[in-house]
Amino acid sequence: MAGIEIDDTTRDALQSLADAAGLPLDGYLAQVADEKRRERALADGAEIFRRVTGDPDTVAAFDAEYGGPAQAEHAPRAA
Repeated sequence: MAGIEIDDTTRDALQSLADAAGLPLDGYLAQVADEKRRERALADGAEIFRRVTGDPDTVAAFDAEYGGPAQAEHAPRAA
């Protein structure tokens, strides 16, 4: 791992994880980095989704453009 200094305990732990995954250490770290990028993108997308769907004006504009959800008919139920 050129250019990166980590303590032996951390390196051994990472190497153990890489070995368990059947990957060389650099390949394992690249995979972890990709997974973390995907997690960050998903979290960012989820935050944007919450913000947009939490805005009544945005929801109303979407419904006006594409149609809102169909209203379900409710049948009376016996208790």
